[in-house]
Amino acid sequence: MDHEKVLDEAWRTPGVTAIDLPPVDVNQVLAERYELDRDVTFTRETLWDMEARKAAAPDVYIPTVVKAGSAIKWPSVRHDGLEDFTRVSDQRLWADPDRFGTIIEHVRLDHGNQRAFFVAGTEFEGHRATTEQPLFHVEHSVAGARDRPLNLWRIILLTEQVDQRLLDVFTAMGEDPYLRVFIEVYLEKVLGVSFRRK
Repeated sequence: MDHEKVLDEAWRTPGVTAIDLPPVDVNQVLAERYELDRDVTFTRETLWDMEARKAAAPDVYIPTVVKAGSAIKWPSVRHDGLEDFTRVSDQRLWADPDRFGTIIEHVRLDHGNQRAFFVAGTEFEGHRATTEQPLFHVEHSVAGARDRPLNLWRIILLTEQVDQRLLDVFTAMGEDPYLRVFIEVYLEKVLGVSFRRK
């Protein structure tokens, strides 16, 4: 499977609900919005390490979305700087966050270009994806200068016509002035930094 091609073709499909969230300058947001117990500077490598860990353990790094203990990751296959695997987890529904549904994602980590692709699946190894919301593809990636990395995130929900409710959910998410929860988790769990939001 060419994960990047799947996302790019879906992005151009009429009727899908496609959202490109604003880039997040991680170090700028840390400086402006957080009090830390010690100085820390993210590099592109640090931010990519977070992305790779999050891809493998979404219930650890996205506890506000993924039900604790629900994530299953199948073994990785590595080739030409790429790492492919499938993961299944129970995630909050985007437009109805009090409810959870099973999400199947075929993942590709492009370590050389620091891009992570998540392609929706409907069935895998006896698991079936929820039908309570549209299937969706995601790309998380790292951009920017080495010592001024940007956290990028785009999502394509496979709707037949643009869904305003879903657009509103992600618009609100993009307006959050703080770092995304997975970066905060990485700060604490991996870098050992305590913080307080200003």
